This record gives sequence, structure tokens and C-alpha cells, in this order.
Amino acid sequence: MFSDSQEIRRSILAKWHETLSKHGNLFSSDSISGTSPPSVFVGSYNYPKVFVGPMVPPVHGDTSILDNPERWKEKSLEDIVNFRLNLVRGIQKISVDKTEGRYIENLQEVVMSSKPIDSDLIFEKSTSSHISLDGESAPFGPTGIIHSAKFSGTTSEKSIEKTFYDKDMKAQDAVLNLYNSGIEISKIQKCFSIGMLGQKRKLVPTKWSITATDDIISKSLVDEILDYSIIDSCKIFSYEHLGNVFVIVLFPHRWIYEMIEAWYSNGILGFGSDYEDARGIDHPPAIAGAYFAAKLGVLEYLAKNKIQSGVVILREIRPEYAIPVGVWQVREGVREAMKQKSILADNFDDAILLASNKMSISKSEWLTNGNILKLIHQKTLSDFF
Repeated sequence: MFSDSQEIRRSILAKWHETLSKHGNLFSSDSISGTSPPSVFVGSYNYPKVFVGPMVPPVHGDTSILDNPERWKEKSLEDIVNFRLNLVRGIQKISVDKTEGRYIENLQEVVMSSKPIDSDLIFEKSTSSHISLDGESAPFGPTGIIHSAKFSGTTSEKSIEKTFYDKDMKAQDAVLNLYNSGIEISKIQKCFSIGMLGQKRKLVPTKWSITATDDIISKSLVDEILDYSIIDSCKIFSYEHLGNVFVIVLFPHRWIYEMIEAWYSNGILGFGSDYEDARGIDHPPAIAGAYFAAKLGVLEYLAKNKIQSGVVILREIRPEYAIPVGVWQVREGVREAMKQKSILADNFDDAILLASNKMSISKSEWLTNGNILKLIHQKTLSDFF
């Protein structure tokens, strides 16, 4: 039985107000002292002059989990929303071309740090602890315009520091260099966002940098797997978290990929999808950043196992996913699915049936609202040469 989205939001908001009744003075003040996870945010509103700044909770200690999606696998939606709400956002309006100067350079040191950083922010006026939660936008904690900011205790991550000072390296090469050095994707995205990578550096709104990072890494992985042998059987992987059900079908075919999403809105089922072949996708996908996040998750599996296949990812977004928390949960959900034991199927038709049996949406509905059958029938090896 699905839960009601509005009821979930009301419950989480009520508990947040309970926290504020005890500690509200920490979230509504003209200053804050705490330990940044470390974390920074670059907005997109009013581009190319955007709001930029650190995110700091009103507590000291090891706060790293507050902005580290790779560690949120077992956390509930309420846990993750609270991580977000507990981070107070300090902002200044900065031109995206301004990647130097004391303020931005301090933020770059924050991002470069290998551990949480003690931070003291003074705002122009008190922040407001008023928060609203809806089903459309990600949750954010209080926001304040920064008058002054001080950071201490930074310890640079050596591979990030080296990449930062290499101003001859292209941005996409810098992303891949950090990824291949074992730096977490969420950390690479922050480096990209705060203007630390590439030859012609700019600040990049956080939500854009997330998609760009996923896309750059995915393209590199596609290039890698095209040299591998094609799998000889159909495999189905699945995982469920935060009201999202992910089912991934691998089938014998040169690389083609489709992601189909289904969601419920006022009791009506909606769908969205997009797809590509070995030439990639040449337009912004209809399902936005989720497309690249999911693609990266499955490509890591193919590259690790040195195999190539066709891929269909089905994502059912249930009402329990009452508050969107970001496309990181798509990437981590698919990554986790690929760690599970797979189910084998005799053919593609049976594989899609087994996949749909794990969700509340029928096989015919998935196929009708996607393009994978047409894609399979159209593509032969001659299409790629």
C-alpha cells in the first residue's frame, strides 16, 4: 500500500518544527559557528551573477555525512531531508567568471579539504528558519547573505590539489583524472561547480555541475565498453530505496540505452523516457539529470566486468518519494542494484516481463511508453560504422 505524499511531508515538517522549538536560535541568527562537511553551493538564479557560498550546520565535529550522498544508502527520506535542513547556506552574489579573489579562493580550499572544516559566518541580517517542503523542489536549510566568513583546519586532498593547479588540463580530463584517482563523484561535482577545473574556469551552478560530471564520466565509460565482448544472456537487477524502484535489464546487443520513468500525479500515471546508441545522445534528455546518473551507475558495472550490452533502466517513482532529494539517489540506487544478485531470462521479452513483475506497472505500459523495441529493431552493427 502506497503512502500519501502530503502526509509524509507534513510528518517530516512537523518533526523539523519540533527541532526548531528546542534549537531554533541556532538556525535564526546573524552568525553561525560550525563544521562544514565540507560543502559549497552555487545557485543558478539570475545567471550569470549567481549566489555562491558555504553550507554550515550549527554544530562542531564530524559532520561529513551531512553532504556525502555516497554514504546515504541505508538512510530514510526523513534522515536525508534533515541533513539538508541542518545546513545553513551562506551566500554572496558573484559573477560566474570570477573564480579568483579571497572569497572564492577560500571556498575552493573548503572543497579541496579532505575533512570537515571549522567555519564561522557572520550574516548581514539574521537568517530565517522558515522552511517549506513540497514535491517539486529539493529541501534547503536557512539562507543568509554573508558579511564575513572565516575557515580553519583545512587539509587538502592531494589529487584534487594537483588537478587544481594544473591549468593546462581540460575540464573533462580533470574530471576523469579525479574519478580515476578514486575521488567520490559528489566531491568532483563540487570541484567542478566552484571553478577549480579546466583551462577557462567558471563557476557552474551546482545542479548543472552534477549532470555535467555524470555525463563526462559516462561518455568515457561508453568508449571503454565498446571494445568489450557482448553478453550472451539477459540479466535483471533491482533495488528499491526512498520510494524509488529501479530495475535494470541487460541484454545481448551492442551498447544501446534507454531509461524510462513512471510516476504518480493525483492518481494519474505519467511517463518520461529517453535513449541513445553508441553515438550518444545529442540533446538534453527528456528526463533531465536522472538519465546520466542512471547511465553512469550501470556503465560502471559493465566496465568493471569488461562486458558490453544493451541496457533498459525502469524507474518507478512511488508516492513515498514525497520530497525530491536529488539525482544522486538515482546514481546510487542503480549502483546498488548492480551489486545485487541478478535474475537470468531466456530472452528480452521474458526479461522485461520479469522486470515489470517487480513493479506495479505492466510490461505493456513500460514498452508502450518507451522506444527500446524500435531501437533494437533499427540498430544493427552496420549502423555504427
